[in-house]
Amino acid sequence: MTRSHQARLGRAAIAAAAATAVVAGVAAASPEAHNVRTLPKLSLIAATTSVTLDSWKEDPGVYLDLGTYVTAANGPFEVRVTRKSYDDPVVATQVLHDGKKTRTRTLPQGLVNDFSGLPDFAEITLTDAKGKQVLSKKEGFCPNNASGRVRPDAPSTSKYPQSCPVNPFTLGSVWGVENGWASNTYAGYYSEPVQLAAGSYTAKVSVTKKYRELFGIADKPQTVKVTVRERSWEEGPGAGAAGTSAHRAAGHAGHGGHAAAPAGGHAGHGAAARPEAPSAATTGATPTFNVGHGPYPPAPPALPWALKKADGLRAAQAGDGAGRTDGSRQAPALSPNAQRPAGPANVPDVPKPDLRSLPAYGITISDGGEEVPGKDYLAFSANVWNAGPAQLVVDGFRSPGKELMDAYQYFYDADGKQVGYTPTGTMEWDPRPGHEHWHFTDFASYRLLKADKKEAVRSGKEAFCLANTDAVDYTVKNANWHPENTDLSTACGQQNSISVREVLDVGSGDTYTQDLPGQSFDITDLPNGTYWIQVLANPEKRLKETNLDNNSALRKVVLGGTKGARTVTVAPVGLVDAN
Repeated sequence: MTRSHQARLGRAAIAAAAATAVVAGVAAASPEAHNVRTLPKLSLIAATTSVTLDSWKEDPGVYLDLGTYVTAANGPFEVRVTRKSYDDPVVATQVLHDGKKTRTRTLPQGLVNDFSGLPDFAEITLTDAKGKQVLSKKEGFCPNNASGRVRPDAPSTSKYPQSCPVNPFTLGSVWGVENGWASNTYAGYYSEPVQLAAGSYTAKVSVTKKYRELFGIADKPQTVKVTVRERSWEEGPGAGAAGTSAHRAAGHAGHGGHAAAPAGGHAGHGAAARPEAPSAATTGATPTFNVGHGPYPPAPPALPWALKKADGLRAAQAGDGAGRTDGSRQAPALSPNAQRPAGPANVPDVPKPDLRSLPAYGITISDGGEEVPGKDYLAFSANVWNAGPAQLVVDGFRSPGKELMDAYQYFYDADGKQVGYTPTGTMEWDPRPGHEHWHFTDFASYRLLKADKKEAVRSGKEAFCLANTDAVDYTVKNANWHPENTDLSTACGQQNSISVREVLDVGSGDTYTQDLPGQSFDITDLPNGTYWIQVLANPEKRLKETNLDNNSALRKVVLGGTKGARTVTVAPVGLVDAN
């Protein structure tokens, strides 16, 4: 059970436990047993022999972005991570590509316990100028980290998703390093900073023994000279992009509007995050970074050091280009149809989306603050996702002078041709700070139910801007590993928009954190006891789906304490004990 007290919205810890076990399946753990014709060759390399890292006086700590990468040759490195249900453990399976043929092997049980990557993959030691060891630590590795080509004949783009999911209720993920590509070992936000005094150091980075044996990686540690310099936020504009945009911003503002998004960033669906790590001043706009939409802060991508300027501060031009991707991709805006659909509405017999809800998480007690003093609220995060096999596509059209848009759901055949549409409610402009975009109404409903499952309180939040913020299950049929409209700036339009298109892609979900009183349950006058938080997708059943029977998810909570000092105890969901 997880207990949370008043006003404690924050980042959940990411599990990093691992166990060594015997490989199950067709391949043994020893390098000698590998079939070099079908197994990818993984190597650890360093992009540079020296780096300069900053420790900020106002927030001391150094992020060890050392510029080390894992490369894949002789085929891509691919791992599929799944769980049958929340009662079952996470299972990792390596997919081995041999031309057009594939085979699989199950990786050791307990090797991974979540979807955030391979735990304890890299071992880092630092010695000072006198040769004294000052640091020894292990870090996890997400194969979907910032990456780029290392061979000119490698595929021009990587087919694998960007970043590894950290939503506690993720169901399936795909990790990979494309053939001829390299993926950064730096864990970004999911790595804690280390305390180092200004000075010179030598870093030694190696792959831990269990992964060398499991994947046949040569024992060739990389050595990098490290210069740590102390900086201050007060240095002004000359401090560089990392100092100004990454540290002065309090993260990406959410649909709670606690802070403005930093320059170049995106407003998200959640609470303000902690200050960004001193990496490149990019946004990390990917569905699984949450982009500020959820309780986890957006992970700044680790740009290859080879792309950074010599002063170690300003990044080279961020973005995706020929042969590289730095994780800063902004999805292009999705253009709605130029005009309202013509002809009679019809719902053809073609694949449709399947909207499902995840159990509530990030559950805590908050108060009304200065705006609504004397109130107690039960705050939580909620996610509705699309299990496919088709996208949810909704266009809004505005009649001149009207406040609401008329919304239509569109349907497509197997070739992607539009073959039907149906009216499906409205879209409304939300003028509140932190929102200021078009919301599709009646997409989901949040209800607090009594122990007998009868409604006690309903959240006022039922209108949403749809964005692909979380990769919930990229193993379902037709899952799109590179969804568009992954952030609000590409999804929700402007006040003067005449039309808007909002899409929820297959495999992705949209997280909202309920960090404002208006988007939470008012529990001020509710008695202590057992309740259920219900997240209900498509409550009015206006959207056409493949299945309307799996739209509800429940999470059991127990309220306690006294007025002004309420507590909540959150029950686990199977093996998932994240609040």
